[in-house]
Amino acid sequence: MTKSALLPIAVVAAGIILVSCNKTVTITKPPSQLTTRVLASQSASSPTAFAGLVIIDGENDTLARASSISAGSSPGLMALSPTRATLLVFDSSTNRVEVVNTKTEALTGSIQLPGPTTSMVVPGDGNAYAAVPSAELNGVPPGAVVAMNVVSGGVTDTISVPGAQTVVEISDTQLLAFSSDSDAVTVVFPFQVNTGNPVTVTVPGFDRPVSAVIGGDGTIYVLNCGAQCGGVQASVQILDTSTTPPTAGASIPVNGATVGLLAGSTLYVAGKGTPTGPLCTSIPSAGTTSAQYCGTLDIVDLGTMQDPYFNNPATEIAITDGYHDRIDLSSNGQLFIGSYGCTTIGTVNNPQGEVRGCLSIYNTTNASVVIPPDSGDVTGLQGFSTRDVEYVAEGFNLRVYDTTTDKLIANNNFITNGTIVIAGRIIDIKAVDFF
Repeated sequence: MTKSALLPIAVVAAGIILVSCNKTVTITKPPSQLTTRVLASQSASSPTAFAGLVIIDGENDTLARASSISAGSSPGLMALSPTRATLLVFDSSTNRVEVVNTKTEALTGSIQLPGPTTSMVVPGDGNAYAAVPSAELNGVPPGAVVAMNVVSGGVTDTISVPGAQTVVEISDTQLLAFSSDSDAVTVVFPFQVNTGNPVTVTVPGFDRPVSAVIGGDGTIYVLNCGAQCGGVQASVQILDTSTTPPTAGASIPVNGATVGLLAGSTLYVAGKGTPTGPLCTSIPSAGTTSAQYCGTLDIVDLGTMQDPYFNNPATEIAITDGYHDRIDLSSNGQLFIGSYGCTTIGTVNNPQGEVRGCLSIYNTTNASVVIPPDSGDVTGLQGFSTRDVEYVAEGFNLRVYDTTTDKLIANNNFITNGTIVIAGRIIDIKAVDFF
């Protein structure tokens, strides 16, 4: 999960000709004719709803005239290549990965996985990887990192990583794999298959690691889920790759750690810390809420390797509970944190009239937290650099938040109650056009 920003860019199909310095430059557009596209994966919720990718104009929150791309019958999780020319979409009904060419806005192929996945990476336009915890291999426990060729289609390798739940890209040639109920991190070298060299290296010494954030200098900060995932203590721990083999390095205890985002030397980390999370009443910043349990946000200074918020209720930052796995930072400093399986509070039988779901917004300027009055799991976040808005997929709806107020944007000709009206159920969101 990283901060991303939408900017206009030229792509393919109908051309525009510009003349500058006696040179003719042709700027081409895709079939939708848009240059600020956001794609939303949409599963059908009724016989009349389309299942596929919806194309949205990120300039004004409208649907494109040619507003859909075929991508299976239940598209959800998406992953983009660095060039944003290739988009992978996981179809949960068939366990297939649909390959989409974003330039032509067309499906170019499908790759059958041996089971469901909740984690994919695309290091380039040719190779991609998915963590498949149920993948069966002879003689070893289930679980693998599945290597895919997105150009020719098909699975190229199935690399045994028992219980593989999450895959994170380190570089073009190295991956990290995280397994459920494990205290180790697996380093994967996919290009060493059939070379006689080790393809995986298991590094012990962690505490239920679930993911990692890669620093600009290549430092790997592993997120230890700790007690929330059946371990002991949540923390941020360095994976030291300067040694052979790599080793577990220094750690910083935090209140909870399942998702993180790095901004300069500040690492924002969210989680629950225990299976339930702390009582909201034990954290002053939680305020008055009908929710019994809360999650926490920690702000780690990597320069000093300290977290002043750890185990200090007076300074702990309370957010909604659930399993936090979505995080994004807007261009004006609003940190959006999403979870699933949170305590949803509606107005029914609720004397306070509180509405609360799985989204929290932390203002990095004044250190305040907003819990928007919306309900449902957060399954996608997308920020912009040219507009003060954040797209949020929550409760199968596509919400548009004004990041200057942390509220849903006002109704207009295209927006109703801060929502882009789409017939199906929205799962994930990706902005395609970037510089």
